[in-house]
Formats: sequence, C-alpha cells, structure tokens
Amino acid sequence: MPCCALHSPMAGNMIAPDLQCPSGHGITRNKVLGGRLPAPFAAGEKCSHSRGHARQQHVATCCQASEAEQIVNRRGILSVGVSLVAAAQLQLASPADALVVSKEWEKVDLPVDPGVVLLDIAFTGNDANHGFLLGTRQTLLETKDGGKSWNPRKVAAAQDEGFNYRFNSVSFNGEEGWIVGRPAILLHTTDGGTNWERVPLSAKLPGNPILVHALPGKSGQAELTTDQGAIYATDNAAYSWSAAVQETVDATLNRTVSSGISGASYYEGTFSTIQRSPAGDYVAVSSRGNFYLTWAPGQTTWQPHNRPAARRVQSMGWTPASELWLSVRGGDLFINDKSGPASEAFSQAKLGSRGFGILDVGFRNDQEGYACGGSGSLFRTDNGGKSWKRDRSTDQVAGNLYAIKFTEKGIGFILGNDGILLRYIG
Repeated sequence: MPCCALHSPMAGNMIAPDLQCPSGHGITRNKVLGGRLPAPFAAGEKCSHSRGHARQQHVATCCQASEAEQIVNRRGILSVGVSLVAAAQLQLASPADALVVSKEWEKVDLPVDPGVVLLDIAFTGNDANHGFLLGTRQTLLETKDGGKSWNPRKVAAAQDEGFNYRFNSVSFNGEEGWIVGRPAILLHTTDGGTNWERVPLSAKLPGNPILVHALPGKSGQAELTTDQGAIYATDNAAYSWSAAVQETVDATLNRTVSSGISGASYYEGTFSTIQRSPAGDYVAVSSRGNFYLTWAPGQTTWQPHNRPAARRVQSMGWTPASELWLSVRGGDLFINDKSGPASEAFSQAKLGSRGFGILDVGFRNDQEGYACGGSGSLFRTDNGGKSWKRDRSTDQVAGNLYAIKFTEKGIGFILGNDGILLRYIG
C-alpha cells in the first residue's frame, strides 16, 4: 500500500498518487497481505549502530499478522535519541505584541516564515501553560506562558536526514507526549518535550501518520492513525503495537460494494480528515468527500456511511457530547441528533457561511462553540450548535482558518495558514 501525500492542511482536495515508500520501493494497493494491514514498525531486525548515531540506515521488514491482531516489537531496532534544540536567535513575540481582534480573540505574532500552515497544538498535562505548536515546513514552537509567546524549536535528527517534515499531530498525557508527521515520522517524549526519542517506522506502513493520541491512565499508552485508515495502539511506550483495524479500507469497500454507499467506487485510498472523539470513536472523510467512515473500539473494520447532503463532505468532527458534526462544500453545517458513530440522524444548523467552506468546529464547553473556515470566516454558537452567529472580528484576518482547539482548562486557539494563530481571551 503506497504512502500517499496530503495536499490540503485540514480539508479540501487530497492528492493520492501511486504509492511510493520512503525507501523507494513501490507497493501496489490491495496487494499488501491480501488486503490486511501490514505492521507499522519494523520487527525483530537488529541494528549495529550506537544509539546516538545521527544518520543510521534502517531497513524495515513487514511482520506477518495473525487473524486476531498484529503485534510487532520495535525495541529490536535502534532508537534514535532526539533532542529539541533552540533555533537561531529570532525576535520572539511578547504578550504585548499580540493584536486584539475582539473581546474574545487576539492574534499572536509568531516567529515563523510566511506560508507556514499551522496544524495542531497541545499542552502538557502537568503544566497548562506549557505546550507545543506544529505545522508545515518542520515548524515546531514551544510556549511556557499559555500561548502568549512562542519559541522556535528544532528536531536535530530530523534536520540531518534532509527531509522537510510536515508535523501533523501532537498529544500529551502528563509529561509523556507524541508527535507524528510526513514523511512518516514518530517522536516520543517522557519529560514534557525536553528530549524526544525517534521511533523507527516501517517502510511498509500503510499511509502517512496523520493523528496521534496519548491515552489517559498509565503512561506508555497511545493510538496512532494513518491517512489510509490504519489504527495502531501501544500500552508499553511503543515497545510493541497492535492493529485495531484488521483490513484496509479498500478491502472493506470491495466487500461492501453492494451496500449502497454512494461514491465508494471512486475511493482513492486516503482520508482528507480524521478525528477522534472523547469516547475513542473515529470519523474520517474520504479524500473526494463522497462519503464518510466511522470506527468504534471493538470493531475490526471501518464502517462506511452515505453523506447526508447532495454536496460533498468538507470536514467532520465531534461535539463534547460525542455527537458528530459535518460540513459540506458551500458552507452548510449539520449536527447529529444522537451521540456515537452509528447514528446518521443529521439536522442542518442555522449558519450563514456566505459560501465559505467550514473547515473545523471546536467547543469551549457544551454550549459555547466556534466554526471557522475560508477567508477568516468565524462563527459562534451559544446553544450547542443549533444556531450560529457570524463573528465579524476576524473579517480582516488575511488567511484561511483551519483548526480550532480548546483545552480542558479552557485555553483556546484557532490555527490557520501563513502562521495565523488566534488565542482565546474571552
């Protein structure tokens, strides 16, 4: 199964060329383990280089999966120690430099190059003011004051390889954190991001890592998801992983082609967006937006669903009550009337988007939420998403707003292109 490339940051069109592994070996979709997902991490192969070697070469082998689950061991592979080092001296934004755009939002000046698209943000569990901000062009920023100011950081080992990584997702449980990106990369920290260890990924990983989630409870637990629908879980700090999904999405669609899923025959092998609910359920949008898929713990395959409107799906996600929301191209927004991934009972919300696509929805609590999209579009709800009002304060923000993130402590951010970061101050 080839390693496809994402084209758009959060939504929009996905370019899915014939897959080419990072090692240069071409892999034909649907010929990997007969439609079963291969192992994500190289198994059992020893490396003779020392742990601190910066340019080790790694040849990954695919582990044959059992019918019940695929578990592979990665500690037989050399781990690369990764340290975050300070970047060259740059003028950092101070809290006083933030531009207040409304009583609820301020625009934070960031030390990033023009053209950088911000993709994810997360804070450590032990310090609500200490967090990391990710994006394209290997962007990695750190804050220790709740996001008022940010310091640029660099991953030394990633610099040596000559790749320009796109960091897609970051997640923390306490001081333990994970970062994934493209080309396929996985970083792990146990000290709040002071030091990062690189976990080697197999060249046969189906797709690119697009989402990672540090699971609550004991340390060492995480879930990793790729843009081709593979879901892997570890409960021992990445010593071993198990596959939660037992077949590729292609194989699922081929098997259920008679189920009446509109547009399934046009599936290009990748997701444009994927989101995880607080309950551990997943929702993903096909790259063309023809249909969407859901997965719940205990299921062995993704479940395809028809879209609730004629227009193609733009993006999807979850409310705090684990109800699905769905936006379509043209700006319409739908909210599911029931919680969980199985329900298809969507109702259209009252939102006048002026034709701009809604790219993300985020809730500060059960009632207060925000929807963002193209050309600085921002909308607010105070009744759990039933109706929305346009927030004109961001009309002068010159860019697209791609993601909305609120922490459990109520700290909120909106991420966009060209290094746009809005911080909640309401």
